[in-house]
Amino acid sequence: MDCDFRQLNLSRSARSTVRGLHFQLPPHDQGKLIFVTHGATWTVTLDVRPASATFGWWSALRLDSQTVDALWIPGGFAHGFQALEDNTELVYQCTQEYNPESESGVLWNDPDLCIEWPEPAAQISAKDLALPRLRNAKVFPRDYVFKSERS
Repeated sequence: MDCDFRQLNLSRSARSTVRGLHFQLPPHDQGKLIFVTHGATWTVTLDVRPASATFGWWSALRLDSQTVDALWIPGGFAHGFQALEDNTELVYQCTQEYNPESESGVLWNDPDLCIEWPEPAAQISAKDLALPRLRNAKVFPRDYVFKSERS
């Protein structure tokens, strides 16, 4: 990874809480390195790059404090998670500082995406409930060149 981290975030959640799917638009797009310091999460990433062959595809994996695994999420991907235990703590280092004007996201249960969440969602913020489906979301410009693709 060739990056400088500019912000460190900590999120604490009760079991079955869903957060996301969040991302920032250029020029404030963020790469994130995430890991769980307490508890466990079902972590979801979603490709929000319209020019990508995998646009709209998602993947998920369990991250927990026992395995101490970390996940790198590059710019151009939305991120969300569900806490699988009470008092789950997720730490993420970001390559850009939070910028409210660049904030975007996709509805966690967008029926077009069919994301498989392991538990019924018990808590979701009003902000996350108001996120649009992918088809209506502000996503990356088609001609945007990511740092890793620049020569």
